[in-house]
Amino acid sequence: MTSPAFDKLLSLKYLCLPEDYTPSPDTDPIAFLDQFLFQLPPHLLLHFSYITTPKQRTVLAPIRNRRLHYTNKNPSELRFESGRNTWPELWQGRERRGVQEGNEERVWAQHDFLLGNRQHVGKLANLLANYEEEREAERVRTIRRNRAPVEDDFVPEEDSDSDDDVPPDNETEQETQESFERLIRERFIYGLLDNIDYDKADWDESLGVQNDREAEERWFESDEE
Repeated sequence: MTSPAFDKLLSLKYLCLPEDYTPSPDTDPIAFLDQFLFQLPPHLLLHFSYITTPKQRTVLAPIRNRRLHYTNKNPSELRFESGRNTWPELWQGRERRGVQEGNEERVWAQHDFLLGNRQHVGKLANLLANYEEEREAERVRTIRRNRAPVEDDFVPEEDSDSDDDVPPDNETEQETQESFERLIRERFIYGLLDNIDYDKADWDESLGVQNDREAEERWFESDEE
């Protein structure tokens, strides 16, 4: 599916700029956004998603800061359960995949599917649970095989060289889940996650603060302490 066409005149006319203004919003959109991010309204900024990627927009400090503020709101898509299902290749946990899905199938069969013989219901529930667990495990294996590795061009060197994405053996289950949430939120800030809507963070002016760069630096410094 192709993206809608980008019309540079919409932004230029809004800002009362000539058509030949440089940097041009269509040929150098990042430089243009660097100058006018706070002058353009969200409905026009949204058009820049047609010609830029979340990863490209990461070079803009206000964009990174908006993503940081968005993650601090604890959105459901960046919580453990949702994140593990969306990006299984990033999850280093050791539990059998599909266990939760299998349990859900078992509960459904026991309570909602049949009202007949309890023994038959139990057998069906176990059969469905095992099938769902195997199906989910196969889905994860397929995703891991097919998904290409991401180039972390915008991740600072000290972060890209770390082993934070591999939980140590002595981590508790809760600590491992928290480490995973931290990982996907950092990757979100750097524009390295797929299958997630960046527009709701990047173009939401309510997420900005006056000292964008200082707030961002304080957050990353606190993680190093």
